[in-house]
Amino acid sequence: MNKKEAFSQEYRYIKNPKYKENIQILVELLPDYFFEVAASSTGKYHPSFALGDGGLVRHTKAAVYMAKELLGDESIGNAFTEDEKDLMIMGLIMHDGLKHGREKSEYTVFEHPVLVAEYIRENKDKLTLTDGEVAFLTSAIESHMGPWNTNRYSSTVLPIPHNRYQKFVHMCDFLASRKVLDIKFDGNDIIE
Repeated sequence: MNKKEAFSQEYRYIKNPKYKENIQILVELLPDYFFEVAASSTGKYHPSFALGDGGLVRHTKAAVYMAKELLGDESIGNAFTEDEKDLMIMGLIMHDGLKHGREKSEYTVFEHPVLVAEYIRENKDKLTLTDGEVAFLTSAIESHMGPWNTNRYSSTVLPIPHNRYQKFVHMCDFLASRKVLDIKFDGNDIIE
């Protein structure tokens, strides 16, 4: 499986060549299961396109597509620099990268936002990102669950989004998980 190719369309939304190169490295580091599992292990919290084999990839693509569309609207997109836009898209590509944990569990691991952020920090030596860029990226990922930051089965309390970058990443993930959403796919590629 060529992991990098899974998001070839989404890489095109990233303008900065350095960021484009780094996100491909990060995607290559994702566990194989990420490319196979559904976005929701129960089917309860995501639309039908995000279920079944490859559903998590399709959910991720939908979240990134939401970002691209919103950032393309001048009234929204002009509030961010090009690098901020790129880093938020990178965050969305990676946000559920360890959704079933470092080793594949049967169900979603509640702490997955923190696990992904830790994973990126642990692999910083493979990247050309600055400490500030890593901090931006990981903070947007850690808080992507928004108000759903506690779980009765976990003592972890996830950070909630505080700044506009974290809120934007959460919003795109939230929109991509709405059951009313009907995005058409051909395999794992969005049909525009």
